[in-house]
Amino acid sequence: QLQLVESGGGLVQSGGSLRLSCAASGYTLDYYDVAWFRQAPGKEREGVSCISSSGSSSGGSANYADSVRGRFTISRDGAKNTVYLQMNSLKPEDTAVYYCNTVRGPVLYWGQGTQVTVSS
Repeated sequence: QLQLVESGGGLVQSGGSLRLSCAASGYTLDYYDVAWFRQAPGKEREGVSCISSSGSSSGGSANYADSVRGRFTISRDGAKNTVYLQMNSLKPEDTAVYYCNTVRGPVLYWGQGTQVTVSS
C-alpha cells in the first residue's frame, strides 16, 4: 500500500525557516514526480513546487510557484525515499496546510498534510 507522510511543519516567526519532509512507503519515490501543494483557510489548494522523477529526461528538475520562487527549494533523497521542501524567508501569507502528492498509474496519492504557521 502506497503512503505519503508529511512532517516538519510548525510555528515560526516571519523571516524564519522550516524544512518539510514527504516520506513514502510502499514504493520508490525516485521513480515518480512529486509535488507540494498548500491550502490556507478559506482558500483553494494551490501548487507550490514540483520535482520530476530522477529517471526522467529532465532528471529531477524543479519548478516553483511565483510566490515562493527564490525562497523555497525542493529536493530528493533517494536513500531515505523522501522529498523535502526547504522554506526560507517565510511570510505570514505562507501559513497553510502543506501536502505532498504523487501519481502512480491512474491514482493520485496525497499525504495527510502538515500545518505551517508563520507569525508576523
